[in-house]
Amino acid sequence: MSRAIREDTIAAISTPIGEGGIGIVRLSGPDSLVIGDEIFSPADGIKPSKCPTHTIRYGHIMDSKPKNRNSKPAAIVDEVLLTVMRAPKSYTKEDIVEINCHGGIRSLKKVLDLALRRGCRLAQPGEFSKRAFLNGRIDLAQAEAVLDVIRAKTDSALKVAVAQLEGGLSKRVNSVLDALVDIAAPLEASIDFPEEGMEPAGRRDFIKRTDAVIRELERLSGTYGEGAILREGVLAIICGKPNVGKSSLMNLLLKRDRVIVSPIPGTTRDAVEEMIGLKGIPVRLVDTAGIADTKDAVEREGVARSKRYLALADIAILVLDYSAKLDPGDMTVIKMVSDKKKVIVLNKCDLAKKIDMNRVRKLFPGGRIVAISVQKKKNIDGLEEALSSAIWAGGFTQGEGEIVSNARHKELLDKALGNMLSVRRAFGGRDAPPELIAIDLKEAMYHLGLITGRSVSDDLLNRIFERFCIGK
Repeated sequence: MSRAIREDTIAAISTPIGEGGIGIVRLSGPDSLVIGDEIFSPADGIKPSKCPTHTIRYGHIMDSKPKNRNSKPAAIVDEVLLTVMRAPKSYTKEDIVEINCHGGIRSLKKVLDLALRRGCRLAQPGEFSKRAFLNGRIDLAQAEAVLDVIRAKTDSALKVAVAQLEGGLSKRVNSVLDALVDIAAPLEASIDFPEEGMEPAGRRDFIKRTDAVIRELERLSGTYGEGAILREGVLAIICGKPNVGKSSLMNLLLKRDRVIVSPIPGTTRDAVEEMIGLKGIPVRLVDTAGIADTKDAVEREGVARSKRYLALADIAILVLDYSAKLDPGDMTVIKMVSDKKKVIVLNKCDLAKKIDMNRVRKLFPGGRIVAISVQKKKNIDGLEEALSSAIWAGGFTQGEGEIVSNARHKELLDKALGNMLSVRRAFGGRDAPPELIAIDLKEAMYHLGLITGRSVSDDLLNRIFERFCIGK
């Protein structure tokens, strides 16, 4: 990253656009305090440039400065609180000024425009976090965790993101990098002094250390399944024939009336999607149209969409009628979910049982079968437990800071693992040139360095930070 980008001063609105009690305009860079002096009129007369770090001043943002004491006062833009954070004890390790305005879009935009006219540049997406990385306050994995904290959909996802922001994953990756340096050192010595070679004890130690690194990389990479669920969530489709209670179940899980409910079959004609938190798991819950043959063109399109959603589903919530025998309509849907992870929901268990349970158990041997009553709100906790169990059994197998939730990190860990497996095979064969083994070791270190930012290009940084919002 060129020095020119980091030597200018940037500004942006750092709170969501729209009406609110408070909105924040953030400035970062060498001229932040000077620009603050120009646009801020402190009630106590102390300019931002004279304020100690991490202090707040009350005053007004003015659209111009009076020429002297006898001049008419400049027009007030907003009544604000201004916070000063001096380098290096700030988010970016640069001088930062944060202006807490009223949350209206006009006042925020006017304050931002004043800062830009005084010499600030509008920040690029994620540029504050990029500067925090470039200035050494956080590493690249921690910077990416900032976005995960912002986008966390459940408490569990937030815990993982915060643990990574605190450096949990980075410590594990850096520990592996240190181990690779220890492995490479005697190998490089044998390359520099080939006449001495490597002693048998050294060879055994090399293999032992290599195996330990391989196990650690496998452990880290193996947590991605859990991490991806926590970060991205799962797609859960409520499916079944018409009029078995799919929409009522959707409303019950959402704890609000989101979907129209009617005893008339075919009421739901389109897929309705909502996000819920289920025992710490983000779940994209979709209520679909009942799957059945129909002559109605709109209903046919709804059925077609149900089938498309079902094909993409991570888990199917198959709803059957406890108070009715299985019929061809049920069997059609059952066949469609045969290869899916699923939970079988027997709705209307408050009514007389007519469904053949022996047949259900034969159709779903060892499956998760839950009898509920949406109408009476009976055994909903049992359904949530079954859904959680179907997504994963047990929960975390690692501490939150040791879970890989980022697909980029997973890919790089797997590449490093491939390099180390190649090292192990080559060294186990005893005839591989040490120069080739050294290349694999260096590539493994390079791939791990891309996780924390030890080895990173401008293009990669741009791809990562362009996903951030402006102002973060």
